[in-house]
Amino acid sequence: MNASDRDDFHRDFERALAFATQLHAKQVRKQTDIPYISHLIAVAGLVLENGGGRDQAIAALLHDAIEDQGPDYEGGPDALRRVIAEGFGANVLEIVEGCTDSDEKVKGEYRSRKQAYVDHLEAAPPRVLLVSCADKLHNARAIVADLRVMGPALFERFNGGREGTLWYYGALADVFDRKGPKHLSGELRRTVDTMRDLAG
Repeated sequence: MNASDRDDFHRDFERALAFATQLHAKQVRKQTDIPYISHLIAVAGLVLENGGGRDQAIAALLHDAIEDQGPDYEGGPDALRRVIAEGFGANVLEIVEGCTDSDEKVKGEYRSRKQAYVDHLEAAPPRVLLVSCADKLHNARAIVADLRVMGPALFERFNGGREGTLWYYGALADVFDRKGPKHLSGELRRTVDTMRDLAG
């Protein structure tokens, strides 16, 4: 990446970070006081550390925008899609869409919705798989860290409960084991194995 490209990347990344911070300003991590933007920054970091480029890094910052903020965005999810495409490009929007399992305010039944997302990953391109795997790895690491403190009572936070959460992360690890990205998928598998051990 030459100096001009680096400047363009930094400018675009800064704009995306500001936009993501604004979108998620009132959101915190599940039943914590941790600002949600911390998750988005961590996912972007994992993407950049594992070979992701400009579009994937920006999509990492925006990967939950449509799912979490789209229903309440002025004009709804489609208006937010247009803003992302116009501001950051069609490739970024494609990756964000690939990381979105629902844009409805009232989400569908947990198991069927998550199964549909797992199935979708089977045909997802590598650029989507990298961002999605980074997202799931960061989430899994957070679950493991909280399990060490709270024990299995932690699963009361999650719509899928203990069984649904363990099934979902196991199914995700299976897909990423087959599809990649190789290094991150290995990290996810090891983290999910630890999650299972701590869950009892």
